[in-house]
Amino acid sequence: MGHSERPHKVAVLALDGVYPFELGIPARILGSADDAYEVVVCSVDGGPVETNAGFRVVPQHGPEVLETAHTVIVTPVETARIGREPAPEVAAALARIRPGARIASICSGVFVLAGAGLLDGRPATCHWESAEQFRNWFPRIHLDEDVLFVDDGDVLTSAGAASGVDLCLHLIRTDHGAQLANRAARRCVVAPFREGGQAQYIDRPVADDPADSTSATRQWALERLTEKLTVEQLARHAHMSPRTFVRRFHAETGLPPGQWLTRQRLAHARSLLESTDLTVDQIAYEIGFATAASLRQHLNAELGVSPQAYRRTFRTAAASSKA
Repeated sequence: MGHSERPHKVAVLALDGVYPFELGIPARILGSADDAYEVVVCSVDGGPVETNAGFRVVPQHGPEVLETAHTVIVTPVETARIGREPAPEVAAALARIRPGARIASICSGVFVLAGAGLLDGRPATCHWESAEQFRNWFPRIHLDEDVLFVDDGDVLTSAGAASGVDLCLHLIRTDHGAQLANRAARRCVVAPFREGGQAQYIDRPVADDPADSTSATRQWALERLTEKLTVEQLARHAHMSPRTFVRRFHAETGLPPGQWLTRQRLAHARSLLESTDLTVDQIAYEIGFATAASLRQHLNAELGVSPQAYRRTFRTAAASSKA
């Protein structure tokens, strides 16, 4: 499927000590979004880069591509290589990013952006294990280590490892709408949108027995979003007491059941606004909200826009992603 405009150019900056998995995420995810993105990899000097996995990679480009990229993604490096300020050659490369470009980081790449002064006064996130160090080094940055990524418009940061997948899918969703993001996710066999934040991945006692998990009940609930589901109903389906269910649910998802259900309903509403001509009243019914006013209230609280404004923006964006 082609695009009427030139692809959005994404430059991925690889630094010495880079994690190979995270380095490959942008090309794999963004490259699955039809022809919407051109992803290139560069190093600070155009030469090979040592990974932390015992081999080198040889990017095809030097820092000159940063001058023409629409989006720049800084990939993570080993924590031992992180300093409060980037090395001179890294700082020089970052200085070549063209004005107005969108900048993003995966995992410890946020330390590079912070050290270069690109995050002062902004919100950001990092891997939960690095949060204390990050706060000590960069007190002027508003850190939220509970989320998978933070979108501050022209600067985005993500947490550890696989949150780079969430970030790249978010970029596709923002640029071209949920349908293309979902299509890219299916091609890569990953979840198009992960609910909750890093809280669900922090070490805590969770039962090993699948029978003690709430996953089957979450799937059951997703098939019944039009119904008014209560904690008691969910707990009964999971064969748990309400108290045990709520505790286990929060441990597994990072969210209480009611908030999780609301997010699932809003995610479905966004998809319907983008891909159908259903009225707001019809969509409210389809997702289990009592009234259209309730949908408007929740969507405005989550995104700061009305259903009509969201539809105008993303139906246009989705349409423009097709040629």
